[in-house]
Amino acid sequence: MANVYPSYKTLCGWNALLPSRTPNPVLEGDQSADVVVVGAGFTGVACARQWQRLSSHSRVVVIDSSEVGEGNPGRNSGFLLEIALADDADPTSTQRMEACNQLTRAAMREIAEDVKASGASVDLQRAGTYRAAAGTAGIEALGQYQTFLDAAGLTYRRLDHRDLERELGTRFYSAGLFSQDCYLAQPAALIRSLVASLPESIDVYENSPLLGFNRVKNGWLLRCPAGEIRSRILVLANNAFAKALGVARPRLSSVFTYAGLTPVLEPDVLANLGENQNWGILPMHRLGSTLRRTVDGRLLVRSLHDWEREGDSTAVRRALLDRLTRRFPQLTGRDFEHVWGGAVGFTYNAAPVWGEVEPGLFIAGGCNGGGTVKGTLFGKLLADLAHGDETVPDVEALFGRASWMPPEPLRRVGFQVKATIESWQGRQER
Repeated sequence: MANVYPSYKTLCGWNALLPSRTPNPVLEGDQSADVVVVGAGFTGVACARQWQRLSSHSRVVVIDSSEVGEGNPGRNSGFLLEIALADDADPTSTQRMEACNQLTRAAMREIAEDVKASGASVDLQRAGTYRAAAGTAGIEALGQYQTFLDAAGLTYRRLDHRDLERELGTRFYSAGLFSQDCYLAQPAALIRSLVASLPESIDVYENSPLLGFNRVKNGWLLRCPAGEIRSRILVLANNAFAKALGVARPRLSSVFTYAGLTPVLEPDVLANLGENQNWGILPMHRLGSTLRRTVDGRLLVRSLHDWEREGDSTAVRRALLDRLTRRFPQLTGRDFEHVWGGAVGFTYNAAPVWGEVEPGLFIAGGCNGGGTVKGTLFGKLLADLAHGDETVPDVEALFGRASWMPPEPLRRVGFQVKATIESWQGRQER
């Protein structure tokens, strides 16, 4: 059975670069609250913040299984997209996509405002993002995404291999495009600042994994290792790990992906890595590799996929180095400073699991790798829904509803077969 909460083999590289912090206390003893939010990530923080705005008299509690910055929200690649991901983009439904884009843009503005209000020093810049393709499958997908951008009236630059080499310092890619509609961030610093800026009336407990819960009179009883808490409302914002708690099992799974981050590179190496000094590349094939160049002169590569379990760190490091040096052969012989894994909440049709599961139990999960901004949006809207706001957008109509997946072991076998086929089809993009 999958873990009820994430327990990673390696520390988060992004978090390791930051100054140490004193974590919030562990949840101990017998407590009570009006609402408990499980997961101090982007979704949970947005939900808790909005709940306090709507019900300032409520006791709002957030519990997290690890320390802020060390969990999933700090383990991503640091892309904050204001528009649809390539897999979500639908050029035949421009009105729906425009409504989605308006909502995600508004969520991104709120993230930026909250970071500014926190006063923390966070690397968060609207640097845009590249979509790059190396082979036939990637170029075909690039054309489809360009069709979406054209239909949506969004601006972009089309790039050939010479443009990409000049701007990024790599000859790996054949074609690409650049869109301004994306922020790049140091994700561990970002989630730290958002948690630190929560109102003092919201209690955040770290290192307090939810081991299980059950319905009791007037609400829920939640069990953590050092204590219990009763709550009238329970919000699961722990993504795919809600499945191990018995919620949304037919629709949610987790896929582990991995990142490698180099040390700060020498000035002479950086001088040959293109004109752009702060960039991110999203692959056009979903089993391709994501890359970042950071403002402090590091390179990051994120790739590989394992179903429900974290893979062997030695094999992961070797495979990530191969992907990095094929793009930047000038780094051959170097090693990463940090390598780590992270779980992505996965649904079969890339639609979210969102809404009220049963009276007093709410969930937002399955963002399929786009949970920083969309998760923020879904968390806020979940608080609105729970308060009976009749103006809440129809999330299912706009973003879809997660479809059913077969039980194990058919689910795992299906993923492995499909991943093998798609990996072969997109082998030039890896």
